Amino acid sequence: MKKLGIMMAFLALLALPSMAHAERIEASLIGYEEVPAVSTVASGEFHATISDDEQSINYELTYGGLQGTVTQAHIHVAQRSVNGSIVIWLCGTETNPGPAGTQTCPQSGTVTGEVTAANVVAGATTSQQLEAGELDEVIAAIRARVAYANVHTDLSPGGEIRGQIRVSKE
Repeated sequence: MKKLGIMMAFLALLALPSMAHAERIEASLIGYEEVPAVSTVASGEFHATISDDEQSINYELTYGGLQGTVTQAHIHVAQRSVNGSIVIWLCGTETNPGPAGTQTCPQSGTVTGEVTAANVVAGATTSQQLEAGELDEVIAAIRARVAYANVHTDLSPGGEIRGQIRVSKE
C-alpha cells in the first residue's frame, strides 16, 4: 500500500506542467566584434530577460565613448563575423527614427524597454526567412547564438560597437 501511495505521488508530479522560467541574456559590445572590425574606445553592455511565457524581452542597453554621433541601435540575426538583418530596433534618432514608437538613442547612456512580437521587423534580406512579428524565431536565434546587438554611428554606419548575444551565466 505504501508503494502504491509513493507511485501515485510520483505520477501526480509527472502530470504537472513544466515550470517555465525567465531566461537572462547578455552581450558585451566592442568595436572589434563589428564586421569589419572597428578601432574605437567605445564599449557597451546589453542585458535582457526573456519572459517566462516567451512573449516579451525586457532589455537594458548601456554604452559610451562612441567616437561618432549615434544614429541607431538594434538586434540583428547573424552568427559571429557576419552581418545580418535588423530584427528589433532598440533606439533611433531624428535622422533615423525607426518604426513608430522607437525611443531616442542618447549619445551615451542607457536605453531600456520591452520587446514583443509587435516590435519584430521583417529581415531586410529574404534569404534569412524572418518575418515581422516572429519573436519566437528571434528568441530561437538568440539561444543558437546567432543574434547580436550593436550601436551605429555616423563614422561607422555599419556599427561602431557590437556584441554577440548569449544566455547569461548568472
